Amino acid sequence: MRQRVLDDLAPTSLRCSALAQALFDPFSLMLARLSDIDRRAFRQGARDYSPTLMAIFSWGLVTGIAMSKSVLTLPQALSMSLLCYAGSSQLAVLPLLAAKLPVWTVLLTAAMVNTRFVIFSAGLAPHFSYLPMWRRIVLGYFNGDVIYLLFQKKSFPVGQVPGKEAYFWGMAACSWLSWQVSSIAGILLASLIPDNWGLALAGTLALLPIMVAAIATRSTLVAVSIAGVVSLLALDLPYRLALPLAVIAAIIAGSAADLMVERADLRRIRNSAGDSR
Repeated sequence: MRQRVLDDLAPTSLRCSALAQALFDPFSLMLARLSDIDRRAFRQGARDYSPTLMAIFSWGLVTGIAMSKSVLTLPQALSMSLLCYAGSSQLAVLPLLAAKLPVWTVLLTAAMVNTRFVIFSAGLAPHFSYLPMWRRIVLGYFNGDVIYLLFQKKSFPVGQVPGKEAYFWGMAACSWLSWQVSSIAGILLASLIPDNWGLALAGTLALLPIMVAAIATRSTLVAVSIAGVVSLLALDLPYRLALPLAVIAAIIAGSAADLMVERADLRRIRNSAGDSR
């Protein structure tokens, strides 16, 4: 029995190995062409992103399995993984495709789930506004939740900074490769992976330390808390509206908290100035 399972796995393992080599080779060539500053920044970005790889791999595997077990054919599932590169919206539209709902419903749901990327792009725009349009579009495709979080945590100055774009690409390369390898592996190996492995929970738990480490200020804590409350309250809304509503609520709450802190600091400065007189 065990030998038969190994024999069944062998062709799929070879395909996965060939796929991984095909994905990694272009990035190796790109790294060799970078300047010394960019090469160091690229590697630093990859190192900073590496703690999240297990979580991303788990979620990619879950998404690949879900696509494989849905109404999608193998070419359709592979195309969705490579072209969409957005796990939340991919999972959101699968039930709609299975129910044969109109295309506009599928597109609306995907757009609502991905609303947060508009906010992420607005946050990155001052950093890469000097790049031509096509390069900014490519950056937008490779951007992601964790990438944006870690990039903003570095507090880069806006405008052109040596190594900044390479740092982004170091994270983006790790994210894209880990996601595609795991997602495609999930598509190809779905029939061999039991449903009770709890991969979705493992991915969520692996991301928690990254989220907690990002809470560095009181306004961030307020934003995270409000986002959690709103997402729970809106959990049963259609079209996965809980996600964009939580993002919008977090932005409003964080901005309000920042404003309150600034006003409190201003009052404190004024009171100190008055006492000194």
